[in-house]
Amino acid sequence: MKIVKKAAKVVVIVLLVIAVLLLGIFIFHRICLGREDELISQHSLGQLVEVDGHRMSIYTEGSGEKTLVFLSGAGTCSPILDFKSLYSLLSDDYRIVVVEKFGYGFSDIVDKQRDIASMLSDTRSALNAAGIYAPYILCPHSMSGLEALYWAQQYPQEVLAIIGLDMAVPQYYDNMIINMPLMMLAQFAAEIGMTRVIPGISESDAIKYGTLTDEEKELYRAIFYRRTATVTMINETEAVKENAKTVASIAPPQVPMLLFISDGSGGTGFDEEMWRSIPKEYLSGVENGRYIELDCPHYVHDYEYQCIGEEIRYFLSEQ
Repeated sequence: MKIVKKAAKVVVIVLLVIAVLLLGIFIFHRICLGREDELISQHSLGQLVEVDGHRMSIYTEGSGEKTLVFLSGAGTCSPILDFKSLYSLLSDDYRIVVVEKFGYGFSDIVDKQRDIASMLSDTRSALNAAGIYAPYILCPHSMSGLEALYWAQQYPQEVLAIIGLDMAVPQYYDNMIINMPLMMLAQFAAEIGMTRVIPGISESDAIKYGTLTDEEKELYRAIFYRRTATVTMINETEAVKENAKTVASIAPPQVPMLLFISDGSGGTGFDEEMWRSIPKEYLSGVENGRYIELDCPHYVHDYEYQCIGEEIRYFLSEQ
């Protein structure tokens, strides 16, 4: 009995220590958020438009006859800053638009369904509210590839072309294992501020390899601490397999496509051969589709922005 009591006492002490540590981290996190409020408010990018009673962030830059709409991958906390290294090379000749979906960047965090039709409706509504009208050239990264393909399937008159930045196609999700308990744990860690005590976790590829200024890097980090594993992102991940099935049930859209394909590293969960083969197979069903392989990780626009920018210009000159 004495051994059991001692063990129980040790467990209680350990739990109390953990609770105190978590409370301390949470308080520190809230203090930091308060300090970062001024940075966020002073450097708010783009404009906020109302969609379904909530605010969505739309960023525009440059001008031109063709409008390039950038759509971020899952979990990219600051799409406006993440794509900057690439779109800054294109805004002299094209109108650049970055859509920050609910739960991302400067947009509101909303607990709502993330089926593919709802997501596309939100995006189209936000663009219309901002006075940005079709046709568009869609530039999706990763998971947003599903939305771009669905967009072209449902509204082909609105999509001039798709430029995939290592974008997802439905077949990626056939056998993908999505660890939702781990996602929920990440959400809890982000909410209490555990992300602030993990060294280097806020250093995105855009910060490490892109062309952001020191001020923009600071802003990116501030956004990271409030837009990591949001409930909207969790809902999006929960819905992705069904969304992929919806897109796969319809024939590939017959719009011009240029897909930039990474080596699969950087968190895709696929080996290089498999990662490259899946989009190539999808393109076999697209009459005017081509691809370019890049020897870099998944966030291709943060590594090979110069090359991608040049190839985009060449591709669009032919359209």
